[in-house]
Amino acid sequence: MTTSSDKTIIKVQGVKRAFRIGKEKLQALAGVDLTIDQSQYVSIMGPSGSGKSTLFNMIGALDTPSQGTVEIGGVNLATLSPRQLAYFRGRHLGYIFQAYNLIPSLTAMKNVALPLLLGGMNRHDAHAAAREALERVELGHRMEHWPGELSGGQQQRVAIARAIVAKPSILLADEPTANLDKKTGKQIIELLRKMCDEDGVTVVTATHDFEMLAISDRVVWLADGRIEKMANKDEFKINVGHIGAH
Repeated sequence: MTTSSDKTIIKVQGVKRAFRIGKEKLQALAGVDLTIDQSQYVSIMGPSGSGKSTLFNMIGALDTPSQGTVEIGGVNLATLSPRQLAYFRGRHLGYIFQAYNLIPSLTAMKNVALPLLLGGMNRHDAHAAAREALERVELGHRMEHWPGELSGGQQQRVAIARAIVAKPSILLADEPTANLDKKTGKQIIELLRKMCDEDGVTVVTATHDFEMLAISDRVVWLADGRIEKMANKDEFKINVGHIGAH
């Protein structure tokens, strides 16, 4: 089940991933084929144990397949050395996690600037880029605040600013609204959609949030380590408590 075009930015082909737990072998992914086009907003969903998180980690270059290939922008991730892979992630991929993962002892601006500083950028330019990213998520007035002084929604915005500060081509969001109230979660969803539409960023999210599914270009359902079904925006409908393809 693949969709292919000359705009393809993510290509997952024949991917399997097995884990050893004691004497047992767990097949988290059992042969997944998926392509995602540039500037698409794609949501991946599935129950616990479906392989959703494993697939998300494959796309994010946080894990490697037992079998098959993952290509980002035409680059086969398996061909990169650990150092090259780290550079590739820092240059092309931005990560947003449900737990925010901010450093409590750093201000919002310093949290956002940190990836650039670790990448070798000088402090002046890193702070300038961090300010720009925070203004992009409408937190320019909270740059010098500590994470503990920010609401959950504001902390998630800081996390988004940190994810986009290096101007990645792909944003990976793992349950980004799970710890937020409905109103704040909707604001975060709208912000991600805006970045997709205005900046051409490809957004891939693992989610159970129907609000997020409703604005997705495509939804991918996983079950037992395989893609069970997939639908484009005009092929599925969402009702309260239920989502299904036409």
